[in-house]
Amino acid sequence: MFTSNDKGLIAELEVELAAVRLGVPVYRPPEHARCDLAFDVGGRIWRVQCKWGNVSAKQDVVAVRTATFRLSTHGYVVNTYSEDEVDLFGVYAGAIDRCFLIPASEAPNKSLLHLRLVPPRNNQRACITLASDYEFEGAIAQLGERLNGIQEVVGSSPTSSTPSPDPITVGSNPFRDKLGYWMERVARGDEVVVTHRGKPRIRLTPAAAAAPSS
Repeated sequence: MFTSNDKGLIAELEVELAAVRLGVPVYRPPEHARCDLAFDVGGRIWRVQCKWGNVSAKQDVVAVRTATFRLSTHGYVVNTYSEDEVDLFGVYAGAIDRCFLIPASEAPNKSLLHLRLVPPRNNQRACITLASDYEFEGAIAQLGERLNGIQEVVGSSPTSSTPSPDPITVGSNPFRDKLGYWMERVARGDEVVVTHRGKPRIRLTPAAAAAPSS
């Protein structure tokens, strides 16, 4: 039977191995840092806190305790993580041998997260976190998309300049964050391909000029 320390160490090693298999450079921060690992993705360092995921008896939900707990003279003290401390939660679910990667921005100051391995029977979608949305490989691809989209927006020429002759690829997150900007790019003649987790999803082209009414 694994202790909580054993589970934490195993989770850290499994998350590190999953990253190395994808060719991601992994660094270890100084001892006692708030993050366990650091990933170099898209030219940026992402701070990763590793956690063990407990799988339910029906294997339909992964429960992740994202906070730390310590016993004091006044009882248990719960310490959560903020976006100033970590960027990502790397989760290893030992019972199903799978890793997940969750942005800290989607779990600010929370102590417990639930990832559904299967959709609910009532087809509920609101307030549901599907594990498939945070599969490790897809999440790594999404990090690169997010940074590339930001660089594209920051380093691009003004919207009045000549349209790009080649399609522009942008991740779904930066596309959503800068919707108006991308609409202007398409309106002036650019073709934009929106990707999600490394895979092309939609292609945007300028609307054809309306035919004159007779």
